[in-house]
Amino acid sequence: MEARVGASRGGYPGAVLPPGTAPLPSPTDAVASGGTAGAPRTTPKAMPGRRARRAVAVAILSGLALAGIATGATWAATPSTAHILQRVAAVDRAHHGRVVAPGAVPRPLAHALVAVEDAQFYHDHGINVEGLIRAGVFDLVHRCTCQGGSTITQQLAEDVYLHGWDGTLALRWEDMILALKIESHLSKPEILAAYLSEVYLGGGAWGAIAASRLYFHRPLSRITLAQAALLAGLPQAPSAYDPLLHPLEARERRGQVLQAMVAAGYTTPARARRAAHAAL
Repeated sequence: MEARVGASRGGYPGAVLPPGTAPLPSPTDAVASGGTAGAPRTTPKAMPGRRARRAVAVAILSGLALAGIATGATWAATPSTAHILQRVAAVDRAHHGRVVAPGAVPRPLAHALVAVEDAQFYHDHGINVEGLIRAGVFDLVHRCTCQGGSTITQQLAEDVYLHGWDGTLALRWEDMILALKIESHLSKPEILAAYLSEVYLGGGAWGAIAASRLYFHRPLSRITLAQAALLAGLPQAPSAYDPLLHPLEARERRGQVLQAMVAAGYTTPARARRAAHAAL
């Protein structure tokens, strides 16, 4: 007898098969079972996007772990900053300078220094991440170590503990750790005073007190806005902006500091214009 297969069994309507022959599955039966007609079923593979995200996550976690290990090692290797004020005093004694007391920093000088050197000084914890990224991008584009991205606290650490920055990433990492340590021991006014006590300001003057006597023949407490802006502009390049040797460059740099003060809200445009036209 011949078997007649209907559509419900997967054959074609009215198809006749020889006795003992099993009918082939229909395309609808294959699709219904989750596959493609005539194709073997396969196990779903992980999406490429998922693998990429997993790799990125592993890389980030590994980087954070390495950074944590490096931070701990550097923290242990760098000196304690508990006696930083004694170190600052030693620098002053070595260079015949004088320590500036926290309450003796003139407000215009504090404002000028923060505006031009470290605009986020009162808000950061010794490290300005945005500034570091900006400096890093600049250095990468120009293939140099041209910009340090240092905060005032980092500059203090470089001067007192590291004797300046040599442009290497290793020393940059050390001054960042030291800056964090300094911030844990000193207040912001104390950090400003310590920095202004030891920073070199050209002409053989170490510290703001000596520089005020050298350039203006007056005590630090009596300097004007124009004089404060000039002093604040000197740390970037003390010799190049020395008002006794390079008055034109010093005047230009003073104008840059005054503009930064206006932008930061520390003075008005009118006062800045008057200060910019003042004699050196």
